[in-house]
Amino acid sequence: MADVPLGDAADALPDHPVQPGAGDHPRLPGVHPGVHRQRWPGRSEQLDAVLHALPLRARVLPVPDGLRLGDGLAAPARHRHHHGGVLRHLAPLGVLLRGGPVTTLQDGRSSRPHGPDVRPTSGRRPGAPAARLRQIGWHALIIGTLALLLYPVVWLLATSIKPTDEILSSLSLLPSRLAPENYTAALDGIAGIGVWQFFGNSMIVAVGSVIGNLVSCALAAYAFARLRFRLRGPLFAFTLLTIMLPYHVVLIPQYTIFQKLDLVGTFVPLILPKLLATDAFFVFLMVQFIRGLPRELDDAAEIDGCGPVLTFRYVILPLLKPALVTTAIFTFIWTWNDFFSQLVYLNDPESYTVPLALRLFIDQTSESAFGPMFAMSVLSIVPVMLFFLAFQRYLVEGIATSGLKG
Repeated sequence: MADVPLGDAADALPDHPVQPGAGDHPRLPGVHPGVHRQRWPGRSEQLDAVLHALPLRARVLPVPDGLRLGDGLAAPARHRHHHGGVLRHLAPLGVLLRGGPVTTLQDGRSSRPHGPDVRPTSGRRPGAPAARLRQIGWHALIIGTLALLLYPVVWLLATSIKPTDEILSSLSLLPSRLAPENYTAALDGIAGIGVWQFFGNSMIVAVGSVIGNLVSCALAAYAFARLRFRLRGPLFAFTLLTIMLPYHVVLIPQYTIFQKLDLVGTFVPLILPKLLATDAFFVFLMVQFIRGLPRELDDAAEIDGCGPVLTFRYVILPLLKPALVTTAIFTFIWTWNDFFSQLVYLNDPESYTVPLALRLFIDQTSESAFGPMFAMSVLSIVPVMLFFLAFQRYLVEGIATSGLKG
C-alpha cells in the first residue's frame, strides 16, 4: 500500500462514491474541478505547479436525464458556488456506515440502497398525488355528466321493448320481458298509412330546408361580408334583429299570406321561407366566417379577371365548407324535429311528417299505444344520428390556411 501524504487522511471507503467529508478532495476517485487552483500549505497565493496523479475511473458514468436541481458531477471551476460539490445532495437516514450501502431520502420517498455500482433513482415529482386526485375528479365529473345526458336515450331504448302495461306502471329500467311487437306495430303504420310515407314526408321537408338555407344564407352572407352597397349596415342590423323575434310573432302574417296563395296543406310554406334567408342565425354565422378569410384571396381572383359571382364560386364557396356543413346539420335536425309549424300548415294525414305521426298513436283511439309510439320514436332518431355522423368531421376543419397553401 502506498504511503499516505502528510496532512491527508486515508480514504474512509476506498472506491466508494460516498465519502464522509470528501467534498472535492483531489485524491479521491472521480472527476474533480479546479485542480489547478489547489494550494500547498505554507505557500500562500502560489499555485501548485505539478498536477497530482488522480486514480480516475476507466470510464465516466453517464449523467441521468432531467433538469439539474442541485449538486451534480463536474461543476465548472469558475461557478462552483452555483453548482455545489461533486456528489448529489441526499439527506441520509441514520448513521453513515463505512463500507456498507447507504439508504437515502429523496423527494420525500425512501430510495433503494446505494453502493459503489448502484446509481440513484429519481423519485416522483412533487405534487403528483394532488394532480392525480384532480385528474380522477375531473374524469368522475365528466362520466357523471355523460351518464346524466345519455339516460333519456337509454330509457327510450329500454321503454321501446317493454310491454304496454309496464311502461307507466313499472319504474324499472329493464323490462320483465321483451316486446318486439312494438316495432312490428310501428312499422305497420297507423291510420292506414305506412310508416315509410311519414319518413318520406319528413325527408322532403328536411332536405328542402337544408338546400334552401345553404343557398340563400351563403349568398346573403357573401353580400354582407364582401360587397359594398348602400344601406348594407342597416340591412344587416335589421336581419340580426329578427333573431330576437319569437316565431309566433310572424306566424299569423305568414299563415295569412300562404292561405291566400292556397298553399296551406302543402310543403311549400315549410320550405319557401328557407329560400329567402329568413334564418338570420345562419346568415350571421357565415358572415363572421367569411370575414375571417383573407381579402388577398379576393384581390388575387379580381386580378385573374373574376367578378363577384366567380369570386364567390371559385374562392369563397370552397373555403366556406365547414360553415355550410354546420348550417346543414343544424337545419336538418331542427326541421326533422319541428312539430309546431308542421302542425299549423299540414292538415292532411297523407302529408304528415314523423313528429305528427307520433301524435296519431295517442289520438287515434281511446287507449294510447305507448309501446309502438316509443318504438317509432327510436326509429325517428336514426336518420338524425346518421346525418350527424356523416358530416360531423367537417365541423372541426380549418378554414383560412387551406386557401393559402402552395
